[in-house]
Amino acid sequence: MEYRDYYQVLGVARTATADDVKKSYRRLARKYHPDVSKEKDAEQKFKEVQEAYEVLKDPEKRAAYDQLGSDWKSGQQFRPPPDWASGFEFRGGGGGGGGGGRARGAGEAHVFEDEGFSDFFSSLFGGASPFGATGRRQQQQQAGRDHHARIDIDLEEAFGGGTRTLDLKRPELKPDGTLELRSHAVRVTIPAGVTDGQRIRLAGQGEAAPGGGRAGDLYLEVHVRPHRVYQLDGRDVTLTLPVAPWEAALGATVTVPTLGGPVDMQVPAGAQSGQKLRLRGRGLPGNPAGDEYVQLRIVLPPADSPAARALYEQMRAQLGSFNPRADPG
Repeated sequence: MEYRDYYQVLGVARTATADDVKKSYRRLARKYHPDVSKEKDAEQKFKEVQEAYEVLKDPEKRAAYDQLGSDWKSGQQFRPPPDWASGFEFRGGGGGGGGGGRARGAGEAHVFEDEGFSDFFSSLFGGASPFGATGRRQQQQQAGRDHHARIDIDLEEAFGGGTRTLDLKRPELKPDGTLELRSHAVRVTIPAGVTDGQRIRLAGQGEAAPGGGRAGDLYLEVHVRPHRVYQLDGRDVTLTLPVAPWEAALGATVTVPTLGGPVDMQVPAGAQSGQKLRLRGRGLPGNPAGDEYVQLRIVLPPADSPAARALYEQMRAQLGSFNPRADPG
């Protein structure tokens, strides 16, 4: 997907105030509005202007977009980093879904038809992003809005749980219209067995309510970082375990790492490379707990000595009728 420079689209500097962004948007919306414009590709340019303004008018979207850096150029191939939104706190209720397309009227208030914004916009601000978080509760009158943030944890932390203090950045507009990131700390208890994508609710730690009403909640969406040994699927984990040829052929008791510590496992005689064995309940805790799947990988010892070569020659002489390619399926 191609990167989009929204500041370039609106013709403003990265230091532009909110008023500067609004003025430029209004000027360009009048210039390219498809109902009145004679410009070439007016409708496409109008949609680009709408998309850029959708991001830069919103302090949260703009702060998150700015975090990507200023080194990107329009048209470059782009893929958002998996943790690009970590540490940012977003308000609930607004959503940033893929609505977009042609607008009716050239003013700031507009109603979008069904055409979507670009893939670039959707990857950052669509339904799978913190801006498009689903399941937001209905806000009661005079209650503060819910906020959303992302927390990245290691697999060991998902297994054992723990308490952590997070430093979150909350984008706010200063009186002069420029953007400011204000940091604040929250303390969160991570429950043992939390899964990737699960949300942790911190009651009353969202937006303060006007007039002293009930504050909103803060929802932390959990993302479990990739692990060097295990692959995570829900509460189940899978690892690849090297075994010697004689362990696979004759059977053996081997020590297997698990998230809760090493355990002994029986490899059945005649086991094959790629075969999976299950350790019940050795995944993430829960009700029920996940399992650990152990995928065997037979590793041949090197023929790097006369004795080792002699053993391989003996195997060839005695087992020469064995053809590993006899059954290609």
